[in-house]
Amino acid sequence: MAINLTLALTFFNFTGANAARVLLTLYALELDAPASAVGILGGLLYLFPLLLSWPIGVLADRAGGRGLLLFAAGCGTASLILPFFFRSVPAFYVAAALNGLALAFFHVTLQNLVGTLSRPEQRARNFSNFSLAGAMTSFVGPLLAGLSIDAVGHALTCLVVASQSVIVIVLLLVWGRLLPPGKPQAALNAGAPHALANREIWRLLITSGMVQLGYDLFQFYLPIYGHSIGLSASAIGAILATLAAAAFIVRLFLARLIKRVPGKTLLAWVFFTGALGFALVPFSGNAVMLGLIAFIFGLGMGIGIPLTVILMFASSAEGRSGQTLGLRLTANNFVRVTGPILFGAIGSALGLPAVFWIVAAVMVSGGLLTRAGKNTE
Repeated sequence: MAINLTLALTFFNFTGANAARVLLTLYALELDAPASAVGILGGLLYLFPLLLSWPIGVLADRAGGRGLLLFAAGCGTASLILPFFFRSVPAFYVAAALNGLALAFFHVTLQNLVGTLSRPEQRARNFSNFSLAGAMTSFVGPLLAGLSIDAVGHALTCLVVASQSVIVIVLLLVWGRLLPPGKPQAALNAGAPHALANREIWRLLITSGMVQLGYDLFQFYLPIYGHSIGLSASAIGAILATLAAAAFIVRLFLARLIKRVPGKTLLAWVFFTGALGFALVPFSGNAVMLGLIAFIFGLGMGIGIPLTVILMFASSAEGRSGQTLGLRLTANNFVRVTGPILFGAIGSALGLPAVFWIVAAVMVSGGLLTRAGKNTE
């Protein structure tokens, strides 16, 4: 029952987070915000996850999940009520930062709960189900945002998206005691230094960060590109939902793939498919082609994030899984904060096509780096 509750919390939380990302981006564009401002907005979504993921991992090991998840749901609700009342880009910056704070607590805590609730022989399956729930939210969230914007406008969509966090609060108040308590005796010292002394952890941190960069930038810049060629919010939401559908399909086979295919082969597939998707976007001028590109992109990149989570949890020391996963999310969120800002500046200076082609080159580099590394079973 506890693992099912964790998956339900994952679904509603990340539906709201994925919808909020699209909503805040399109709302800012509606207010004629420049590309650089939209880039800052995207970076702020991951500021607190960058700064706090490792400390939150320590708290998750020691305090358990219920209280941390309730706090996160409260922040998520507040982050979307704010832009409902204040129609200005600075208010959106605060909203994005609050949403990021919620995401930081949710992401580390939920990942750690999946790992700690799973016996070793169940871990790949449960993390696969966790990633499937995430893929579903990447489908439902953008679609919810796009359809709601076209139906009731940007402001009321803020309340629609905020309802997802309210559902999380209700679930936690009713069934939250099913979640396991923390372990106050969990070691506080030497967590990060101990992990960083492990060369395999370093390799996974770099790989995970590059996968996250590619996946997030595709989702972040595809709406901007779609807006630039005149697509509606519903069409943009449907394209992103297509990406999520592909990720969902490939994650159905994740546990089986991990047993049969070497890790570096899977990661190389992730990077090279991502490079192909980025390279093709600037050549597409309609929703159908963008949807096809997004589907191909999702078939490859869809397994990258859960694969690195599984490998990182397996590499963590006893009693420090939350800290290790928090360290991974710190590295991921570093590229999440700096990536949109850096590539927003590139987009303003060189245009959107340059953004897609440069990231394609980064993905090719990641694939070559993965193939050169040692094999991961």
